[in-house]
Amino acid sequence: MTVTNEEQKSNYFLSQPHQPFFILGIVNAIIMMLVFALSYKGICTLQTQSLNFHVYSLVFLVFTYVFAGFLFTTFPRFCQSEVIDKKYYVNLFYFCVTGSLLFLVGSFLNHTLMFTGMIILFLSQVFIVLKLRDIYINGHIDDKKDAFWILVANYFGLLGHLLFLGIELNYYIGLEIDLLSLATNISFYLYLIFLTFSVAQRMVPFFSHSFTAKNENFVKIIFVLFILKTIFSTIDFKMAQIVIDMLLGAYMLIEFRRWELPIFNSPSILWVLHLSLFWLPTAFFLSALSLTAELFLDTSFYFLNIHLLAIGFLTTILIGFGTRVTLGHSGQSPDADKLATNIFWFVQIVVVLRSVFSLNVAFGWGADFLFDISFGAWLILFLVWSGRYGKILIFGSKSYRP
Repeated sequence: MTVTNEEQKSNYFLSQPHQPFFILGIVNAIIMMLVFALSYKGICTLQTQSLNFHVYSLVFLVFTYVFAGFLFTTFPRFCQSEVIDKKYYVNLFYFCVTGSLLFLVGSFLNHTLMFTGMIILFLSQVFIVLKLRDIYINGHIDDKKDAFWILVANYFGLLGHLLFLGIELNYYIGLEIDLLSLATNISFYLYLIFLTFSVAQRMVPFFSHSFTAKNENFVKIIFVLFILKTIFSTIDFKMAQIVIDMLLGAYMLIEFRRWELPIFNSPSILWVLHLSLFWLPTAFFLSALSLTAELFLDTSFYFLNIHLLAIGFLTTILIGFGTRVTLGHSGQSPDADKLATNIFWFVQIVVVLRSVFSLNVAFGWGADFLFDISFGAWLILFLVWSGRYGKILIFGSKSYRP
């Protein structure tokens, strides 16, 4: 039976796992940031605290789904396992969409509805991790160390998600237990950042054709330092955080330089991955500096250290990986054109704008309009990226034949 072009287009969106999850993550990145901004400015009232909404939605409705799409596509190859059955990831995608909608609508209208959405989102993440675990166990690759750390990070993601459920459960049972700091730090450092690091330390040298022998203890030591960072951040022990930040920054910088990556002699699609990798030690050094300033100046830099990692490292590398996967799996050469390169640069502008807003808070400049500029830049980033690559994710390219 002959398949028409229109039928090909209608079937394409769900033909590969990264496509629906990338689209869901990008749409949520725009909507959830817009809702948070409206709540932060007092324009609308939510059923939970604005900070809870902001952290939870970005971690579990944005970055989790972008990662799900990326890992569902690459992890089977990573572990030399069978590809994920289409029925599994399509049903899971609809499950995620349902949870996202209930959470969003419930955030405005009804806490029970919002909490129900969160339960569905948690269960969807459980199914994501179970599938990754199945791929890991059944994979034929001999060396599973890198895959192991990716799986460990996902387990911490489940723990963080469970703690956020505990925060909202207090609404019904009335226990005065403050879980937000613990939930945020586990979800951020031991899940998002460690997961991204675990993938990057494997894939970036591979893409860059770096054949430097691996330091077998590198990831283990970083993991221990991340655990310490999580503990000290949760109890707000700044002096200990400063020491850990300096150790993380120095150790990562030494190791990354040892890889001899072609930083100044690579195409944009690779250059952005190198840039994001070096954002890690840079962000930790700047974190140590900002925490030191907080101690001596008795002020707050308003989550500057978290946003340096979240935008400088995490968002930069996901935009880079997302662009590469979107192009490569649609039958196109994974190269960045001028617009893509400008998008990579624009992510760095978003980092700077958010950092300036933190400085505004710390030093009392009164320039609150910087919040509007920084969150507006975030929206522009994802609107432009989706405008450039959304059509490819939904309809494919002319050169692609499923």
